[in-house]
Amino acid sequence: MTPINQPGPVGPGFPSRLRTWLGPFPFQQVLLFAGVLAIFALFGANTADRMQRMGLTPGFDFLFHQANFEIGESVLAYSAGDTYARALAAGLANTVKIAVVGCVLATILGVTLGIARLSGNLLLATFVHGYVELLRNTPLLLQLFLWSAIIHALPPPRGAYAFLDSVYLSNRGVYVPSVSLHGLSWAIWLPTILLTAYASLSLARRLLTGAAFYMPKAAVSVLGSLVICTFALTSFGLAATVDLPAKGGFNIKGGLSLTPEFFALLIGLVVNASASISEIVRSGIQSVKPGQWEAARALGMSPAQILRLIVLPQALRVITPLMISSFLDLTKNSSLAVAIGYPDIVSVANTTANTTGQALEAICIIAAVYLTLSLSVSALMNIYNRRVVLRGEARR
Repeated sequence: MTPINQPGPVGPGFPSRLRTWLGPFPFQQVLLFAGVLAIFALFGANTADRMQRMGLTPGFDFLFHQANFEIGESVLAYSAGDTYARALAAGLANTVKIAVVGCVLATILGVTLGIARLSGNLLLATFVHGYVELLRNTPLLLQLFLWSAIIHALPPPRGAYAFLDSVYLSNRGVYVPSVSLHGLSWAIWLPTILLTAYASLSLARRLLTGAAFYMPKAAVSVLGSLVICTFALTSFGLAATVDLPAKGGFNIKGGLSLTPEFFALLIGLVVNASASISEIVRSGIQSVKPGQWEAARALGMSPAQILRLIVLPQALRVITPLMISSFLDLTKNSSLAVAIGYPDIVSVANTTANTTGQALEAICIIAAVYLTLSLSVSALMNIYNRRVVLRGEARR
């Protein structure tokens, strides 16, 4: 087919596009870029020469050497005879654990405080306002030291504070009930739990935002979860037992134990992040036009129905982008765990650097870990943000 020449001026060629991309001073920009590369190359050469003089070989081969230090607590199984890579993986698992749990709890507390700030109760609104101002205007590190001192000042296990005979607070940590699954491999019970959690979160989200239920999808999710759970319980001999903590001798036995370092870090991060999240929620709710409230009241809706069905679905479009920054801040602020003795990735990497001398490599590992975590959190929240933004718009 013979191409047909369209009338009009010819578009810019490659040289013109290149000049536009480089800007008005391309030669100076190239020189500046080359100078920056030369400076980094000089620093790198000096660092490599210094490491060779100290008898250190640059690289990450040390990760496969045996680590001769213990880690106080870890999600992953670890002992002093494992490799440095295993130790860093254990520290990474601890960081991910505190970040995930902290983001969930901070969201719940922050949303509650943000709604309470707008209540008609003057005493409650004033308390939340003071709470927010105090936490946002004091350093997080100071708050972590305070929570650590408070928890270590709790009574010993024999005099621990008990709540409903199932939760105990002591200077050795916090003890809460735990659930154990027996008689079934993780390949079966893990998908079951994930499917049940997905169905529960889907129903909770629709109840919170007032979105219309898609009965076939919701019914399949819920019924599928119930069928799988029932089938696992009856056919595979799955046994679920609840282990309650109890005082025994000089310690507390049973249940799930949260170490003082983990609990202090969790409280500090959650309380600090909830102050920022509460302000985000408050501003998001106030961004909804007053006419929406007045129209809902004219229809006879209660304040709770107005907030759940009318205001929050519209406020989420303002709240979600700012929540991404709060989650990223909480994840990065978890690096302060080293100050109170919690073995996160920073603490383990520092110990690795001190024992091997590979400080530059340890810093690179820490930077890569937090960059990956931040980008992952941002990507997940952006996916949810796109869903919130598109919801309710007219289809074309």
